Formats: sequence, C-alpha cells, structure tokens
Amino acid sequence: MQHTYSVGSNPVYYDKQVLHVLFAGESQTLPLHQAGPKIYEYYLLHYIESGSGVFRTEQRTYELGAGDCFLIHPGQLVSYISDPQQPWRYRWAAFTGGDAGQLAQQAGFTPFAPVLSTAEGSVIPGALAGMMSAFYANKESASLTALGYLYLIAGEAAELLVSSSRLPGAESQVKRTVKQMINYMASQYAHPVSIEQMCGSLGYNRAYLSRIFKQETGLSPVTYLLKLRVEKSRQLLRERPELSVEQVAASVGLTDALYFSRQFKRFYSQSPTAYRLATVNPGGK
Repeated sequence: MQHTYSVGSNPVYYDKQVLHVLFAGESQTLPLHQAGPKIYEYYLLHYIESGSGVFRTEQRTYELGAGDCFLIHPGQLVSYISDPQQPWRYRWAAFTGGDAGQLAQQAGFTPFAPVLSTAEGSVIPGALAGMMSAFYANKESASLTALGYLYLIAGEAAELLVSSSRLPGAESQVKRTVKQMINYMASQYAHPVSIEQMCGSLGYNRAYLSRIFKQETGLSPVTYLLKLRVEKSRQLLRERPELSVEQVAASVGLTDALYFSRQFKRFYSQSPTAYRLATVNPGGK
C-alpha cells in the first residue's frame, strides 16, 4: 500500500481570532503508522474514510473505522495508530481561537466523548476536502470559506451527538418543538410573518402546534407573537422618539397602525402615544 500525505495551510495569518482553521490535510497511512503519545495546542479533527485503527485518550481507548471521527482536544495526552492489515485513510483539520472550545462543546465533543460515528451521506469528508482545496487556492477568502465548512461539520456533529443524548419521549419532543417556535418568533417578529408560515417551516399542522404551545406557555402562538411585537414596540417608543407610531408598528411586523394601537392599549391600557409621552417626558415636565 502506497503512503500519501498532503496538507494545505490557511493563507491568512492567525492573530488571536475568535475562531480560525489552521490547516487541513489527507493521508493514506502505512500499517502501524502512529502519532503520539503527545499533546496538541489546537483542536484536531480526523475523519476516517477507510481502514481501521486505535485512538487513545487519557480516559479510554477507541477502535475506529470508516465513517468515524475523533476530535483531539488541546492539552490532552493522546495517541493514534493504524491497523497493521487495513491502515487508515483519513482527512483532518485543525482549528483554534477563543470560541473553539465553545464550538466543540456545542457540537457535542468533549474530552470524555471525543468520537462521532457518521452515517452515509455525511457532509464531513466533503467539508474537509473543501477546506483543503480552499487553502491550496491561496486566496484570503479561504479563511472564511474554511470557517463555513467548519460550521457545517459542527452542525452535523451536533445533530448526531447532542440530539441523540437527549432523553427520548413525547414530553422532551414537545419542549423542543415549543422552543423552536419561540426562537422562530423571536427572530421573525419584525417581519409580517404568520403562524401558518411558522407551522410550515417547522413541518407541523397548526392545530397541533397551537395545542402544545398553549400547554407549555399558557398562551396561543398568535397571542404570544402579538405580545412579543408589542413588547418590542415599547422599547422603540422609549428609545427612538424620532420614529412615528406608524414606523414603530412597521418595525415590529404590524403594517396596520390602527390595529397596532388597539393591541397596544389592550396589553398596556394606554395608547402608544400616551406611553411614549409618559416615558419620554415623565410627570409632564
């Protein structure tokens, strides 16, 4: 079996950026090829395309094969060795920065659980190959491109590691779905979105989502979204006195200023104009 090794380095210099991919490479290893035991000062992710071998950390030993990933954490004493009969062919990438640890944690990798088994169709090998190609192109944009690929990898890992670690059952699924609804409304309230659009985005029918949302929050989705918009409008009325009531209404996703005023009075027992006068000029002075 012929040994191959190639690596591409990020053409952009790392100068304490919050997240930075240092390099990416690929190799067909020889039988019993070994790295370590040693400590790395950066995060180093490997994806095994074929073959098998052993990865050892300070905590335990893993026998890994095609489709498996392992993430080396900085400061951890590790080693890895290829099988004598079917040595690894793998791809890798190294990343660092102040946000690197948080990204690894969000993806589900810890020093005590550094291994991921992927499924067919994984984006990870293509993402690692894309990083390497971008670095070989030697353009400054390669740094951003590599970060994009890194987030794709982290997203897949989170789906497999974090989602699978949650407790199964209808209750946990309901809570996750309601949280998705709240996040959707928090990010989209400024646009004239509807509950029907949100239901379509999440892939559930309106009756089901309305029922579980009220069960968890005590409010219907329509009321929650309206209350969120009116609450956001209070901040604009206080902090942006140059905006008209119509402009404030439009800024929170309500294009009918009269409807906005009625709903504002419904929740806070005064009109938007009266609220602004009371907060901007308290006491009428």
